[in-house]
Amino acid sequence: MRVSMFKNKAKNGKNNICGQKVYDLRKSYTPKMSQRILAEKLQLYGIDIDKNAVQRIESGQRFVTDIELSALCKIFNVSYNDLLD
Repeated sequence: MRVSMFKNKAKNGKNNICGQKVYDLRKSYTPKMSQRILAEKLQLYGIDIDKNAVQRIESGQRFVTDIELSALCKIFNVSYNDLLD
């Protein structure tokens, strides 16, 4: 008997559903925000992350924890729904 395994992927095959929104919010942020600056802002919330991890989040290659999601919402002043829809 073959058992199918669950896969923790979004319908589009990515590891998160907020990466594109994070990218869009970062790009539209005034003043301009680089991936490095976003990583530094996340570090102020106690998130140990670098610009490469931000790139992987934005491209959907990296999972996002609820703690990271909370910090992203605060940085961009948006709700969870804004990042997850």
